[in-house]
Amino acid sequence: MRHRFTHAVHQLENVAFQFPRAILAAILLVTVFFAFKLPGIQIYSAFEDLLPQNHPYIKLHNEIRGSFGGASQIVVALEVEDGDIFTNETLSRLQRLTQGVDSLPGVNHNQVVSLAHRTVRKIWLTESGEMISRLYYDPTQPNLTVEELETLRKDVMANPRVYGLLVSPDLKSAMIKAQLNETGDIDYGKIFAELQTVRANEAADGVRIHATGNPVLIGWVYTYLPQIIQIFLYTLGLMVALLLIYFRRLYGVLLPLLGITLSSIWGLGFISLMGWNLDPLNLVIPFLIAARAMSHSIQLVERYYFELGETNDSRQAARNAFDDLFRPGSLAIVVDAIGILVLVLGAAPINTKMGYYAGFWAFSVVFTVLLFVPLLLLLLPQPRAVAARESVLRQVVVALFGVVGSRRGSIAVLVGAAVLVMAGAWLSLGVQVGEAEPGSPLLYPQHDYNISSRAINERFPGSEELYIVARTADKGGLKNPEVLRAIESFQNTMLQDPNVGGTKALPGLIRSVNGLIHNTDPRWNQIPSDPNEIGGLMFTFMAASPIPGALNEYTNTDENLANLVFFYKDHQAQTIERAIGLAREGVAALEGKVPGLSIELAGGAVGVNAAINDAVRHDNFLIVPLVLALSFAFVWAFYGSLHAGWLMVLPMIFATVMTYAYMSIKHIGMNVNTVPVIAVGIGVGIDYAIYIMNRIREEMAALQDLRKAVLKAIATTGFAVSFTAMTLIAGVVMWIVLSDLRFQSDAALLLSLMLLFNVVAAMLLVPAWVMIFKPRFITAVYLDEDQVIQVREHEPEPPCTAVAQPA
Repeated sequence: MRHRFTHAVHQLENVAFQFPRAILAAILLVTVFFAFKLPGIQIYSAFEDLLPQNHPYIKLHNEIRGSFGGASQIVVALEVEDGDIFTNETLSRLQRLTQGVDSLPGVNHNQVVSLAHRTVRKIWLTESGEMISRLYYDPTQPNLTVEELETLRKDVMANPRVYGLLVSPDLKSAMIKAQLNETGDIDYGKIFAELQTVRANEAADGVRIHATGNPVLIGWVYTYLPQIIQIFLYTLGLMVALLLIYFRRLYGVLLPLLGITLSSIWGLGFISLMGWNLDPLNLVIPFLIAARAMSHSIQLVERYYFELGETNDSRQAARNAFDDLFRPGSLAIVVDAIGILVLVLGAAPINTKMGYYAGFWAFSVVFTVLLFVPLLLLLLPQPRAVAARESVLRQVVVALFGVVGSRRGSIAVLVGAAVLVMAGAWLSLGVQVGEAEPGSPLLYPQHDYNISSRAINERFPGSEELYIVARTADKGGLKNPEVLRAIESFQNTMLQDPNVGGTKALPGLIRSVNGLIHNTDPRWNQIPSDPNEIGGLMFTFMAASPIPGALNEYTNTDENLANLVFFYKDHQAQTIERAIGLAREGVAALEGKVPGLSIELAGGAVGVNAAINDAVRHDNFLIVPLVLALSFAFVWAFYGSLHAGWLMVLPMIFATVMTYAYMSIKHIGMNVNTVPVIAVGIGVGIDYAIYIMNRIREEMAALQDLRKAVLKAIATTGFAVSFTAMTLIAGVVMWIVLSDLRFQSDAALLLSLMLLFNVVAAMLLVPAWVMIFKPRFITAVYLDEDQVIQVREHEPEPPCTAVAQPA
């Protein structure tokens, strides 16, 4: 059965070489089709792509973002070095900043809050018993007297909804918050550019203007797009230089570059055809996939020149290179593509899209490289230089990895690897799901964004908000005193967390208004026992404000949905886990105590990140084992050997464990951006192991000596694998050196380490395992009548020796 299968594949390969021009023309036609799609490629970030839409937190976020606010919030703070903000110059600057933020594209004007904004007002009771309100700062009367400034200072300090929340306790900073409308497309680039203009216009000596929030973060990422183009050009130059150093032959330089060009046109054209975007944060992965195309080209051209030196016939050399590498190369590419395609099972749309387009891009290498390059070599003129050149690098590779040529060396390698895996597995337990440090890991600690985040969180309760919703079964249910007291009880549970900087909800407003209508007597700062009184206080507050929707930040128009806001200083994994854990405790404590009341989690930046972390945890535990399992299954099916499947998974497990250990040591959190990096890195590593294992089989079939087969495989394919690993690392190393985006630099370093771990594992673990355990699918191989490798069904019988019988 297996003999028939391998010969059927062999016949298909024969067909390919019978019609080379037709196949090349077909590949070029598809390339032209995708090339026409390239102008439509778009590079931008879409916040919706990060959100696992089926998660209950995201469903709640989508429901309330238009009324209470979402996770796309801009936070700006004005800070003075000397004195406080209560000067005419500073208040005027605050007012201009507020107007500038309110005028940004996509801002929900009813969800802007600032001491100088129309939504924040002083409310008091007149002598006639009428409750009225006015702006804290009136820009039409900018020249306040010393007495008026002092009155304003006292008024701010008397209002807990302003003092501490919008004006820092030391009175040296004022905050502006603005929510973006998330229902439409958000032009982060335009928003950020206009915000930076506003900041620059209001810059002055002794004044610092900070800006943070997710739109600001994405805006900063967009500013590095020109740098990405620069990195691409440097990377291309580095790859050309490596090819020149390695081959020093025309075909050795041009054909790998042609392979990377064709595969990139197919991959990018497919993205444009599907109407998808390329996220700037994930551009390292397309670079790596493109570099993989070049690495397969290098393997083919290297093998072509080797065969050319043996046969001195260009057509035969092209055919031999194709016969030797097409099947293992196709297996490696298919396994890699399937491993990337597994990303579509992830919860975040950004990874689903990447799974499809990166999987297609990876699979296209079968046509753009494994078919195209050998067929092109078949038709191209035979090069002059055919003699193989010995290099110092080849000698170094043999010296380093030749240790596995002995049984003792192989045992030492396997024992050392086992020790490293055990230590790495223990360290891997420290990898956090979510962010592992304050601020944003996308940027360096001293970046303006992270400096702004630290400054704002030092002076205010926190720029990261958690929204929790209290819902009643009936309209007007929030007027029920039991409901308000239950909400307050829930708030008290959440305030047990020392990281909570403050909270804001309807019960606090009711207490405040009740005290105001009783001449600010603190004894009246309480929740009335009569629902009608509570309704009256809510109406009084709305009537006192000339701004429509004064209660919109607290409740909806049906008064059956209340927003509970909690302020945090960061969205680290530990902060989120503690917050959500306490919230669940609070929900459990109120279970069934107030009929018709339910507490629902969670919105705001903290709630959205909690959902993303849950999705990352799910994706990590699903995708990584599935990639390993599918790799095992495909290799098993291809070689018809369970041992072959295990032998391919072995180096992948080693590289994965070592990568997680590195992440733990460097405090790199597992997030929505690192999951695809890990998945792609795992899949890429199988290429090396397959090429090494397949070359050992070939040499074993020819030499029938396992030690010699292993050493020759290392000297030939091992040398090529070492160089291709260098080219793959070269495809991402410039991100480490040049990128000002910390995540891209960290991701490139992570991928480089994974590639290094994989190549070391393929060059040491695979041959060492073969030397010690001698699997039959390698030791029992032979070449059949068509020079196709087969495995003997049974070990050959020992020859019989005639024994003379005594006379």
